[in-house]
Amino acid sequence: MKYFAAFLSMKDPEKSQTHRQEHLDFLEEMRKEKRVLLYGRLVDGAGGLIIYQGSTLEEVEQWVKQDPYVKLGARGYAVHEWDMQTDYAIAEKE
Repeated sequence: MKYFAAFLSMKDPEKSQTHRQEHLDFLEEMRKEKRVLLYGRLVDGAGGLIIYQGSTLEEVEQWVKQDPYVKLGARGYAVHEWDMQTDYAIAEKE
């Protein structure tokens, strides 16, 4: 399984607000299907970032195109394969 970072750039803030719940429902369904690992909005209003798990860039782009934000013109998108580097360990505060 590979990881892909999808940046959903803000195109229409009003549409983004209107379709927010549909977008969140879509992401929750994708999480249940183990296709989405992480997601969140960028606090500067530029859009959001979603980390997908998939086999190919083409597969993930098809999923991204199903997101209501993308389908309804609220957000643009760019998807890139991501070579995630982590040991999953969280350092304890001393």
